[in-house]
Parts: sequence; structure tokens; C-alpha cells
Amino acid sequence: MPRFYCPAPLACGQVLELPAQATRHVQVLRLQPGEPLTLFNGAGGEFDAVIEHMGRGAVRVRVGEHHPVEREARREVHLVVGMPANERMDWLVEKATELGAASIQPVLAQRSVLRPKAERAARKQAHWLGIAIAACEQCGRNRVPAVREVLSWDDWLARAARPATAGGERPARLLLSLAPAAPPLREAAPGDGPVCLLSGPEGGFDPAEERAALAAGFDRATLGARVLRAETAPLAALALLA
Repeated sequence: MPRFYCPAPLACGQVLELPAQATRHVQVLRLQPGEPLTLFNGAGGEFDAVIEHMGRGAVRVRVGEHHPVEREARREVHLVVGMPANERMDWLVEKATELGAASIQPVLAQRSVLRPKAERAARKQAHWLGIAIAACEQCGRNRVPAVREVLSWDDWLARAARPATAGGERPARLLLSLAPAAPPLREAAPGDGPVCLLSGPEGGFDPAEERAALAAGFDRATLGARVLRAETAPLAALALLA
């Protein structure tokens, strides 16, 4: 059954117009009045719905029963990535969403190829959020991962160095590394607790950035001796952890 993200309060019996992106998708699929679909708003679970009206620029649906189903990963993993270039970052966001990432934080590292400025960075964030939403619609997730604003290395590091809030569980902090002494990822993060995973851009983090991450409380971990691409390494780690 087709699934659509609808970022609005939903309730059984409610009649509403779908947001623009979902409307376009319904029209592309050539769905008709009376056909069923599934809605989710990111607050948990999903709703049955039926199309009541198809207009040129609007689709109206009636919301049905709520189902408290979740398809989240058993482990909360937050990705911090030195952005790979262009389509590779798009691919990373899509696949990280499918694999269950709880959040994705793009960072401008010294060796990052993609270096969007202010307004373009905001457009990129919106674009990546759209990719994450589409991936959730496809894979069955009912919670959209947070796709955070692009930060410079220094701005991100300043936030990462802050102490955990009172009563909050601070994630294990892991830096993907090829250092010979780095322990395997699974040994570095046993159990099911949350993880913040830091992965570098093309060419990896430079030595000063790696030292700064270690000083901020990150521990090295390795995926093995092979050198994986910037968009592959965080996904391989996410699959192992989540």
C-alpha cells in the first residue's frame, strides 16, 4: 500500500488535504478516489486513510485507524559525517535512513569536497530532509531521522564538547579510524546503548581534527584494514551497530 508522510496532527475520522510533496506523489501514481493509502507524521505509528477527492492541485483524504507499529532499529545511532561530494551525500542520507539512523549531522571538515555556504547549505539541508522522508515512505519507517543543519568543524566540535544534560543518557562516542591500535567497532561499542558515530570525508579527517575529536571524548574504532569510501564507511558501521 502506498505510504505518505504528512507532518500534521492526525486522528481517526479527520478529513484533510495532503501536503504538496505527497499530493504530487499521489498524482504520479495515478491513485483514484476510494483507494487506500497509509499516512505517518513522525510522531509514532501509522494511519489508514482513503482518498476522497482528487483535484488538479489538491488531494483530500479521510484518516482511518491508527496502528502503533514501529520499525526503528534496536539501537539509536547518530551519524556525524564529513560530507562527501554531491550525489554521494544524497545516497548516504537515503541509505542511512533505510538502515535506521536516528539523526544525520553534516560537517564541513578540512578535506570536505562539498562546501556549501549559508543559503545553499540551507537548501541542501531541505533537500536531504526530502530524501530522508522519501526513504521512510519506501522502507516503512514511521519516524523521520533528524537531518541537521550543516556546521563547520569548529561549531560542531564546540557543541560536541558540551556535557550531557542532567538525566540524559550520553551516547558512546566513536571515531571511525584506520589507526593500527583502534579496536573493532563491535568491541568499541558493546551493548545496545546509543552511539554517536563520527566518519570523515574523502581522505579522512586531518590529524588536527582527529586529535580534537579524541580530546572531545571520542574513541577510535575500526571497520578493518580495507579503506572504504566516505559514503560507504558510515553505512557499514551503521549496519553493524543498528
